[in-house]
Amino acid sequence: MVVKFIQYVGGMGLSVAGFSLAPAQPWVPVATAGKVIDGVWRSRGYGHILVVRGGTRTLYHEAGAFCYRGTSDDLDDDAYRLVSVTGRTHLAFAASPDQTHYSFERIDALPRRCTTKRDWTAHDIAEVIAATFSDLYPGFGRRGRTLNALTAALATSDASPPGLPFFERTTRALASLDDAHVGLEAKIDGVDHDFEGGEARTIKNARADSALGSDPAARERAWSKSYHDGITALLDGGGHQVANRRILWGTIGRVGYINIVAMGAFDKDALPNSTKVLDAALDEALAAFQGLPGVIVDVSNNRGGYDAISLRIAGRFADGRHLAFSKRAIGANGPYQQFEVMPSERVRYLGRIALLTSDVTVSAGETFTLAMRALPNVVHIGSRTRGALSDQLSKPLPNGWTLTLPAEKYRDPYGYSAEGIGVEPARSLPPFEPDHRTMIRQVAQILSSHG
Repeated sequence: MVVKFIQYVGGMGLSVAGFSLAPAQPWVPVATAGKVIDGVWRSRGYGHILVVRGGTRTLYHEAGAFCYRGTSDDLDDDAYRLVSVTGRTHLAFAASPDQTHYSFERIDALPRRCTTKRDWTAHDIAEVIAATFSDLYPGFGRRGRTLNALTAALATSDASPPGLPFFERTTRALASLDDAHVGLEAKIDGVDHDFEGGEARTIKNARADSALGSDPAARERAWSKSYHDGITALLDGGGHQVANRRILWGTIGRVGYINIVAMGAFDKDALPNSTKVLDAALDEALAAFQGLPGVIVDVSNNRGGYDAISLRIAGRFADGRHLAFSKRAIGANGPYQQFEVMPSERVRYLGRIALLTSDVTVSAGETFTLAMRALPNVVHIGSRTRGALSDQLSKPLPNGWTLTLPAEKYRDPYGYSAEGIGVEPARSLPPFEPDHRTMIRQVAQILSSHG
C-alpha cells in the first residue's frame, strides 16, 4: 500500500482526528466484517479501486483515463487488517485505529475500462506514468519542476513493448524531479533494474570526491566513516554505539549527545519496526542525561524509516501532548489526519535540546524534525532537510514494472507544507563545513553555557 520504510506509518504515540471522513463505526477485523463491505469502492487519493466479493478483495489502479487490474501482491494485508464502515457509502481500512486510515467511497460498478484487455506498449506506459504523477504527485512547483515538463520528457511514440532503452529514458525523466521518494523497478530480459531519485547535495559531493576512494559507493562509505569517527572522537570515552549501530550516544563534558541514523531496524533479529531494542537504548541514554543542562539530538545523517518510531522517540523529550503534523492524500478532500507527540511513559529528558539536521535528513527523519519542533524545549539548528516527507506509494504498472512516488501532503502545526522544499531550521549553521565536529562543538558550547 503506502510505505516509508517497509509497509505503513503510525503506531504508538499517535492521536487520530480522522481521514477525509472519520468513521462512525468501531474498527473490526476485515475477516469478520461480512457482506457489509461487499461492493466496489474508490479510494480517496492513491488511485485505487477495490472490489470486495464474499471476502475476496481485488485491487485495480486508476491513472487519468487508464485503469488496470493489480496483483495479489498489491494488497497489503497489514494495512487492510481492520475496517470501519460508515453507513453504506463509506469505509476505511487501517492496520490499527491509531495508524493511517485509507478511506474509500462506494461506487455503482467497476468502470468498464478496468477490464478491457490491451497490449501495453512503451507509449502506453509513458502515458500511465504521466497520468499517475498528474493525479497524485505533491511536488510540482515546489521543486521547480512542472507536470508539462515531465510529461514531455516521458512522451514517446514507441509502439513496442517497454525495454531497456525505454527504462533508461524514463528514469532520466524521473531523475529530473530530484525527489528521494521517486523510483522505478523493472525486470528486463531476466535482469533486475532499479532507479532511485533525489540524493542530498552533501552525498553527491562525497560521491564525486576522488580523494575519498576509487568509486562513488566507496567514497560515500568513506564519508560516513569520517562522519562517525569525528563524533566518537568528541564523545567522552568514545560514546556508546548501540541498537544495530543505529544509535550513537554519550556526553561531551556536561552536554548529552545522541545521534540517530535511521527510524527503524534497531534489532537485526527482529522486524524493522520493532521497538524493544530502541526502547532499551533510549532508557539507558536518557537516564545518563538526567541533570545535564542540555542534550544534542542529531539527525543530520538520518536516512528515514517509520513515522511511528519518529513520534515514539520524540515522546522521550515531550512535556505533554503536542500536534506534530497532519497529512492527507493528494486528491482527497475533508480534514487532514492529525498526529501528535505523546509524552512517553518511559525515561524522558525535558531539559534544553538542540536538534541538528542537514540536507541528508530525509523522510521519517523529517517527520521527526516536525515532531521535535513542536516541543517548547527544542531549538532546531543546522541546514534545511531534504524535502521528502510524504510516504512512498508503490504503484505497480500494467507491464509488471513498479513505480514509486509520494502521494500525500504533510503539514506542520501551522499548516505549512515542506514537501519539495525541506524543513528550515530556526538557526542556520553549516553542518559539514569544514566538518561535522565543528558544528557539534559550537552547539555543545551554547548548551553548556546555559547550565
